Amino acid sequence: MLLRRCHASAQDHPRVNNVTHASRYTKPVTEIREFIRQLPKAELHLHLEGAILPSTLVELSQRHDKSPITLAEAEALYRFTDFSGFMLAFKAVTGQLIHPEDYELAAWRMMQRLAAQGVVHAEVYISVGVIYLWRNHDPAVFEPIFAGLERARERAHAELGITIYWIFDAVRHFTVQEAERVFRKAAELRPAHPSIIGIGLGGDERRTGSAPYRALYAQAREAGLRLTNHAGETTGPEAIWEALSIGSERIGHAVSATQDSTLVQELKTRSVPLELNPTSNVRTGVCPSFAAHPLRSYFDAGLLVTLNSDDPAFFGSDIANEFLLAHSVQGFTREELRQLAANSIRASFLPESEKAVWLSRIESSYTTKVAGSRSV
Repeated sequence: MLLRRCHASAQDHPRVNNVTHASRYTKPVTEIREFIRQLPKAELHLHLEGAILPSTLVELSQRHDKSPITLAEAEALYRFTDFSGFMLAFKAVTGQLIHPEDYELAAWRMMQRLAAQGVVHAEVYISVGVIYLWRNHDPAVFEPIFAGLERARERAHAELGITIYWIFDAVRHFTVQEAERVFRKAAELRPAHPSIIGIGLGGDERRTGSAPYRALYAQAREAGLRLTNHAGETTGPEAIWEALSIGSERIGHAVSATQDSTLVQELKTRSVPLELNPTSNVRTGVCPSFAAHPLRSYFDAGLLVTLNSDDPAFFGSDIANEFLLAHSVQGFTREELRQLAANSIRASFLPESEKAVWLSRIESSYTTKVAGSRSV
């Protein structure tokens, strides 16, 4: 059963039990929210399509459908109880992204929300495989769409001061040939668009693992692309081992690593960054609750963990809220939240010089605003 993959309980973490008592709070929640908002952070596991709010979906439907969906109908799409239901909802939303201007609008609104949460850098997955699927694999369709995404990215950098990298995501349960088209396009466009930083594999792990993509990952590495991979979300720890074996540099979800102590030690020894998405895992039925998520145990074990929202519009929790839940449910102190923010910068694909600047600002922010407040 999926719920067993996320078996940690509140009893396993005394801090989780203690934090449920009001006496644990020494500052108002509003002050904690402000601390989180002002904390410079990166988001490393965020799907553009999953950041489209129901209100935006209605607007897109009004552009394209003879009988546009209502807000209530749009909101109903975002209600699901398992991973399969999520995949169906994701398909319905991506079906409303038709023109380059649609992608530009979706990207710009996502970036506005990121900046409002104190996100200074994001590495965003684009479901390029789905873009091709919806357009009968026409090889000429992607460049105009990407031009719209780039307009939004450049505007966000100029007006909001946020940097964006793109990760071209293939759907693992499509075909290897379809993934090859996605990764080849990333390599083809990267020389002119350095914002294209890497590739990833999403989709349903239960149907297709990572091994069939070994050669494609090697080719992408040779082309200068960074390698990410969703693994151990709906499958066991063997999927994470398999993802590592094909050269994956960052692992998304990795929930099932908690079942394999040897794997946990391997992840620690190699300092493999983990893109954790607790609320996402709760909403898709992978974890029974935020308290049961292995975020705390991974952090305490010294793994390089980062907090992310995955598909915030679908799961009803953005990155700022994930930080708040880490604090309120799993007992992360302000200093530990700062460490999570620093992890997000270290795990990013930013140049080392830019990482150093943000890490310095995180440390400075902590020193000036939180000195003397090491417990919550």
